[in-house]
Amino acid sequence: MTSEITNQLAATKLSDAPPNMGADWKDGLKAPVKDARPQTEDVTATKGLEFEDFFIKRELMMGIFEAGFEKPSPIQEETIPVALTGRDILARAKNGTGKTAAFVIPTLERVNPKISKTQALILVPTRELALQTSQVCKTLGKHLGINVMVSTGGTGLKDDIIRLSDPVHIIVGTPGRILDLAGKGVADLSTCQTFVMDEADKLLSPEFTPVIEQLLAFHPKDRQVMLFSATFPIVVKSFKDKHMNSPYEINLMDELTLRGITQYYAFVEESQKVHCLNTLFNKLQINQSIIFCNSTNRVELLAKKITELGYSCFYSHARMLQHNRNRVFHDFRNGVCRNLVCSDLLTRGIDIQAVNVVINFDFPKNAETYLHRIGRSGRFGHLGLAINLINWEDRFNLYRIEQELGTEIQPIPQVIEKNLYVYESPENIPRPISSSQRQPGQSRDQEGTAPRQGQNSRGNYRGGRGGGQFQGQGRGHPSGPSGPPGQQGQQYRQNGQQPRRGPPPQATGQPQAS
Repeated sequence: MTSEITNQLAATKLSDAPPNMGADWKDGLKAPVKDARPQTEDVTATKGLEFEDFFIKRELMMGIFEAGFEKPSPIQEETIPVALTGRDILARAKNGTGKTAAFVIPTLERVNPKISKTQALILVPTRELALQTSQVCKTLGKHLGINVMVSTGGTGLKDDIIRLSDPVHIIVGTPGRILDLAGKGVADLSTCQTFVMDEADKLLSPEFTPVIEQLLAFHPKDRQVMLFSATFPIVVKSFKDKHMNSPYEINLMDELTLRGITQYYAFVEESQKVHCLNTLFNKLQINQSIIFCNSTNRVELLAKKITELGYSCFYSHARMLQHNRNRVFHDFRNGVCRNLVCSDLLTRGIDIQAVNVVINFDFPKNAETYLHRIGRSGRFGHLGLAINLINWEDRFNLYRIEQELGTEIQPIPQVIEKNLYVYESPENIPRPISSSQRQPGQSRDQEGTAPRQGQNSRGNYRGGRGGGQFQGQGRGHPSGPSGPPGQQGQQYRQNGQQPRRGPPPQATGQPQAS
């Protein structure tokens, strides 16, 4: 009898795979088309690790590969193995290098779906970033049986209370709303072992810091705290000293350069900005673009003007109703429209990989805003183009931002090489991981992918007051050579004169003819 049992055991293959999965479990996954776009060193300069090297759950691995992840990026290589041990982490990395997945993957791994308690809280500064981060959690963890809830201001508190009556394992939200729920005893954070802050520099601004400290008081004392940001002002150091336990520090931004982003400025009079923008639309090969303005009024006015010029355009700003902003963000991310005009509401952490051109219609006032704006292109180490329309007064900010970021913004050339920002094949542009899978028989056009700039894109203004959606009236624009036209160079420069490259002069006044 003993020998028979021994023979049976010897013939049995031990495996932790699900019943219908053999050794080649990856073969049955529905992975997206491989992204063949060139990438920069801050994504490719890895240690050569694989996701399998982290010894994470098979179900989580399935979600990772089905989302299109192939190998961990540098920030993921540094963060995931340390985070899995439960140690506090203070990480600094450029936007678009896989920062969100760096904290989502270990958070999902450490959550026990059999325990009907909130086990992780992820805080972000904006509603849009909360929606995006929660979608990443759901996508990567779709095989884990984990419930993820997003809760932000601007939505009904009653709805959140009803959802929390069911087990929620991970809450993603903005600080004010989460504090409301915790203060009312609706959100029980007493067993929440993981506390994550994305865009920590914003979350630790004076308006948020008291709320953050109150939220921490609801957590157990042995919780894990992870902070992620592209910049670390002095408030982050103060928070670390006060609330973190010997954190593991990761700094992948020794220089605040914008790798993969080609930066130009065009010296333009205010009255010529729209004409200049129209010329850029005609000459650049744009997949999707984001255009920034410094006020909500200018956002709406510019969006309307772009529509009158014949281009499809959405807009988004803080004065819009939340459900309208959500719709605009979702549709733009899924490729329904090519151009988005917005305020700095959208600068923090929003991941729209198809954006290859960012235009500062209004030049930002400080280096931090510039860094986060321009970080919208070149997502996940891919190439992107940033064009800044500056007037005479902006030359001081231009010089200061260059000095603070250790970068140089070049005058716009007559011809912009396409290989700096254009994908060789449209099929190589990845779909956002939040979009649904295409149904059998459904074409890419039916799925909502916008045509390239230069193809006809008809439509009407949609959304009414605050709707945020304009669509141009059908005028197509052929894709000509990249860059500003040689015969219209004066609209990019004020009488041929460039802003001063050195420190600004003491005297003020109008530019003099050279």
